[in-house]
Amino acid sequence: MEPIETVGNRIRKLREEKNITLETLSEHTGISKGFLSDAETGNRNVSSQNLLKIANALNASLEYLMRGTPAAPPNPEPLTIPAELNQAARELNLSFAHTEALLAAHRSVVARRSNEGLRSPSVEDWKELYQSIKKFLV
Repeated sequence: MEPIETVGNRIRKLREEKNITLETLSEHTGISKGFLSDAETGNRNVSSQNLLKIANALNASLEYLMRGTPAAPPNPEPLTIPAELNQAARELNLSFAHTEALLAAHRSVVARRSNEGLRSPSVEDWKELYQSIKKFLV
């Protein structure tokens, strides 16, 4: 009888298939290496918020991680951080997770507006946006 496959097993399997270390996964998700290790071994339950971060970092679907469906993980376009945001993130000493959250927040605002006449944000614009939302970032 084969052992029951768990969310943690699938996380570890994908991480190892992609040659990603726990440390790298931790950096990309903002989740501690110890927590990720415990999740993989089944010693910790993973919240939906953290599972989404892990799925994004591993380029996997939530469906796959949660249920182990045979469907292949999605293959979305790679995340591109604009140069101005990259500079602002360096100057503000932001983690990858916070930089990604800042980009997502900006995209969410832009998606709700007409794109006519919108210019690309400057480094100062990114810093101002970060100051506005930093208390909401986890």
